Amino acid sequence: MKIMDLFKQYKSSATAIIRPYIIAEAGVNHEGQMDLAKRLIDEAQEGGAHAIKFQTYKADTIASKDSPYYWDITKEPTKSQHELFKKYDKFWKPEFENLKKYCDQVGIEFLSTPFDVESAKFLNDLMPVFKISSSDITNKPFIEFMCGFKKPIILSTGASDLSEIKDAVSWIKACGNPLSLLHCVLNYPTDDFNANLGMIAGLKKEFPQYMIGYSDHTLPKDMRTLEVATLLGAVILEKHFTHDKTLPGNDHYHAMDREDLKLLHRNLDRVFGLLGSFDIAALASEEPARKNARRSLVASRDIPKGKTIDREDLTWKRPAHGVSPKDIDIVVGKTASCDIKEDDVIKQDMFL
Repeated sequence: MKIMDLFKQYKSSATAIIRPYIIAEAGVNHEGQMDLAKRLIDEAQEGGAHAIKFQTYKADTIASKDSPYYWDITKEPTKSQHELFKKYDKFWKPEFENLKKYCDQVGIEFLSTPFDVESAKFLNDLMPVFKISSSDITNKPFIEFMCGFKKPIILSTGASDLSEIKDAVSWIKACGNPLSLLHCVLNYPTDDFNANLGMIAGLKKEFPQYMIGYSDHTLPKDMRTLEVATLLGAVILEKHFTHDKTLPGNDHYHAMDREDLKLLHRNLDRVFGLLGSFDIAALASEEPARKNARRSLVASRDIPKGKTIDREDLTWKRPAHGVSPKDIDIVVGKTASCDIKEDDVIKQDMFL
């Protein structure tokens, strides 16, 4: 599945539940090492992600020197955003061009979230869509700048109230860009009781014309969170991705890895096996039940040949090898064409 195909084919959030497009959010878990970035690409592709997404920024343009932390400092002790971003802002245009080529080679889509105008400009040549971080949902000039590339927008809605989401949607709508909204909670990690997956349904209700998805920051555990999100109608799933969840740092301990991705696909295989078809129809596997567990009209007493059949002459019993009880009004008032014994299943040739 390609992300552009999803945007082209998607009709409405009221459509049936579909298999989601999965983005492995590698962010800066490459830690400035090209070999590690390519390893993340390989493992995301092997795990079954449709896309791998990085983050593109420079510390000096994303955060001021006085920018306090908002993450769990027992896992990531750095208390300044600027200081943390400075550790991981080594990749720029040449590196991301290299990663895009490598993604094409191994068969996974390349994405990266830009956090400034310069990175958005060069990423435009590398990506089919733009992802906008929750942190930029109120950044009207930057949103409008990215809309200027006339590509679909995927917008995370973390830490936003409905009015803020509506404002951002209005800016994007005015530019005419296709849009997907991702429910997101900006806690790292997000406790299960704070996941509020019901907001997926809320977004579907408020914005029925747009694709709704989910950007997850809960601990991976059994990957059931993403399974529930899918059942609620999330069409795009995004989750942080690492090659080693035991590593220190903000984006490793709450990330999924290759094996988690594989588990997610096994979970989804079972879910979609259970869901089956959304078209209402009897299944071929139910044919024995249709024939044997349903009922036929049956003579409740002897009915001599030539008698006009009354309703009191009939009852209904299994199996469904004769005239269905739904046709009782057709049988009542007809003339018995033969002697019918009590408990005989009524057949079409027994009456005129």
